[in-house]
Amino acid sequence: MTQNTIAQTPKHVAIIMDGNGRWAAAKGQSRSDGHAAGAGPVRSVLKTAHRLGVRYLTLYAFSTENWGRSSEEIDNIFSLLDQYIDKETAELLSSGVRLRGVGNLDKLPPSTRQALAEAEKVTAQNQDLTLSLALSYGSRAELTQAARDLARKAQAGELDPEAINEDLFGQSLWTSYLPEVDLLIRTGGDKRISNFLLWSLAYAELYFTETLWPDFGEADFLAAIADFQSRQRRYGRA
Repeated sequence: MTQNTIAQTPKHVAIIMDGNGRWAAAKGQSRSDGHAAGAGPVRSVLKTAHRLGVRYLTLYAFSTENWGRSSEEIDNIFSLLDQYIDKETAELLSSGVRLRGVGNLDKLPPSTRQALAEAEKVTAQNQDLTLSLALSYGSRAELTQAARDLARKAQAGELDPEAINEDLFGQSLWTSYLPEVDLLIRTGGDKRISNFLLWSLAYAELYFTETLWPDFGEADFLAAIADFQSRQRRYGRA
């Protein structure tokens, strides 16, 4: 992309899927119902992103802070995630979509780790689009882990501290396989990053919408893409 060029289709879109609980409360339903309703927009956004030529789609599915929720809600979230992976893997495979999990995956329930590992293996050769589910993910934890790994290597004499640069640090992150985020979308009305992809968001375009995640459909996603395409990305050069 050249200096000051009008942005085209973003290569990497990341989404903070917020508002499931408020959507359910407004309808007199349970939070579990809200989380279940959130699966529909995932399918819609993935399909639309694929059609538009987006190469990477990263969804904030469960943060490190979410472990503070009730055990009942956590169990429900991961049960729904297991069902989603089980139902959608065949479609991902046939559509050329690769599934990846990113975060402190060792903390996930065994059933989720197994379902995710199997889906990752099945879809590993797909190259059209990489769908990453950020699970037990927190950017500060990711950055701390990277610093700790590099410090261990330096202490062991395997790495010259002076050799540490941005590229090497980026290679030590959980998200090392992902390019920098072009467009971050957050639903639900809040305008904050919430400890998500802090390293990769350095020059991302940010898009906030009041729409709650279960109501976020193809038209909403297209509106976010159109807004992105209307912007000039200068990267600090002008």
